[in-house]
Amino acid sequence: MSQITETTSVPKDRAALVRRVIFATLGLVGIAALWPLYPNLAANLSQARLHAPDWALWNAQPMVIKAHVAAALTAVALGGVMMVSRKGATFHRTLGWIWSGFMATAAGASLFIVGLNGDHWSFIHLLSGWTLFALPMALFAARRHNVALHRRTMMGLFYIGLLVTGAFTFLPGRIMWRLFFG
Repeated sequence: MSQITETTSVPKDRAALVRRVIFATLGLVGIAALWPLYPNLAANLSQARLHAPDWALWNAQPMVIKAHVAAALTAVALGGVMMVSRKGATFHRTLGWIWSGFMATAAGASLFIVGLNGDHWSFIHLLSGWTLFALPMALFAARRHNVALHRRTMMGLFYIGLLVTGAFTFLPGRIMWRLFFG
């Protein structure tokens, strides 16, 4: 008599593969979209040299940029701690509320930072709006014990809202690039 195997893992594996392909495609499209903005990218990368932060440049920045960077860096650190902590525990819930405050501060402050697109918002501000929408949604999901939605949303905020957008700040010509490489 043959055993019947579960087929529920096949759709999950297929869905995971589809998600990976979509994210890889979006990443390549994003790089292709940014490439014309940086025609001398190869030259800038070849002239880059890592150095201690340029504190004079940092001190010359407006307070909104300093608040944004401080909140984002704190959220990255707290998010890393939360990724390895036991989920659902009091420590995780308490740190989660603190992390949410720093995320909201970083996203809110970014709405007052313009310059990439003249004196107007740029496409990066769409991520700020997404963060300010998704953050309360994830918190409500946790309050309703919808763990799957909470996990997906919070991990998306951490990886895309912090790490991916943080990587964009190190593009040549931007403040973080000049602070450490320019």
